Amino acid sequence: MWSFGKEQKIFTIGDVKVGGLPGKQATVLIGSIFYSKHHVLVDEAKGEFEKDKAQELLKVQEEFSDKTGNPHMVDVVGSTPEALSRFVDFVAAETDAPILFDGVSADVRIKGLDYLIQSGIRNPIVYNSILPEFKKEELDKIKEAGVKSAVILSYNLREFTSAGRLKAVKNLLPIAQSAGIENILVDTCVIDVLTLGPACRAIYGVKDELGLPAGCGAHNAIGTWRGLKTKMGKQATHPSMASACAMAIASGANFILYGPIDTASYIFPAVAMVDAAYAQLLREQGSRAEPGHPIYKIA
Repeated sequence: MWSFGKEQKIFTIGDVKVGGLPGKQATVLIGSIFYSKHHVLVDEAKGEFEKDKAQELLKVQEEFSDKTGNPHMVDVVGSTPEALSRFVDFVAAETDAPILFDGVSADVRIKGLDYLIQSGIRNPIVYNSILPEFKKEELDKIKEAGVKSAVILSYNLREFTSAGRLKAVKNLLPIAQSAGIENILVDTCVIDVLTLGPACRAIYGVKDELGLPAGCGAHNAIGTWRGLKTKMGKQATHPSMASACAMAIASGANFILYGPIDTASYIFPAVAMVDAAYAQLLREQGSRAEPGHPIYKIA
């Protein structure tokens, strides 16, 4: 079913493989924690939070990763360097999963990397993210910290189309590589419902022309949908989130930033189902999914 112009790259980040042909490698699912107004936060700026609740959220994501066969990472968000450092410390103590280093601004991430250099954290770090408006200081600090994995955001304000997203990726690739990044994950940039379609088309374009692992923050389509609850009702939220993720996977996504880690219990099964369906198509073509894939685990 899938035919790409470039050989599909697979990157190994810690114990997680991301990339390759849809249906062969399981989709990597990335839940966000400690984002603004997250219910576990006590003081967002200082990095104070309810430890027991945060532990439970990490535990549930890991459990559903084991149940479904979908690998997981943790997107750790911080609004200040102090908060980001505390949050990363906590998550690293709770899980071996790769951590997305997600400060809300370049300045927060730069100062957070100073801490990372000194901390000795062993979890694989994925810098989230390198944007078109990057700072040279940011790239220098990434290189100094020895970070080898990063998300690049295909944001092209002048041409916010699927083709424009691909142009943004091509411009950012040498920039990321100059900072020492070896494992590049392309986020095709979802802002709202209307941008989900072009982002999904860009996923195919990135894989076809560059062979790189691609995905998106599909949840953003739902998080910014103002009329969802008022017109459709609150009950429509979770099915819509799952549908947005499924659409991205149906477009060939290798990873999904699925939004709040709180939603792991229904996002993982929904994604695993689509993965298993595509894996069966591989069987018809004389190939098989990798061991541990959802097709072997969810029945």
